[in-house]
Amino acid sequence: MNMPKPKNREGVVYSTNPDFAYTESQPDEPETLPPAQQRLKVKLDQKGRGGKQVTVVSGFVGTAADLEILAKTLKTKCGVGGSAKDGEILIQGDFREKVAQELKRLSFNV
Repeated sequence: MNMPKPKNREGVVYSTNPDFAYTESQPDEPETLPPAQQRLKVKLDQKGRGGKQVTVVSGFVGTAADLEILAKTLKTKCGVGGSAKDGEILIQGDFREKVAQELKRLSFNV
């Protein structure tokens, strides 16, 4: 069953004015900073993951598409799976050194 998407209309439900145009709010996505201006943190995490280790890269400032591209590059370099969401990249396993070296090679501040 298809549910309609909620509309982001700012406070107006209905207008009798025939020339009225709804103003819809769009979430602002931050513009991607150049790699040299990014300060990324690489750490190992295993809390809430059933004891499995995950390398977490946090601190990325930019669009979700650019985050996905960087995540794909790191996952390919490490040869493992992972994900990118909420400004963080999760790489399955302990790959802190390899991820840090790859980020430095791509001109990121680690």
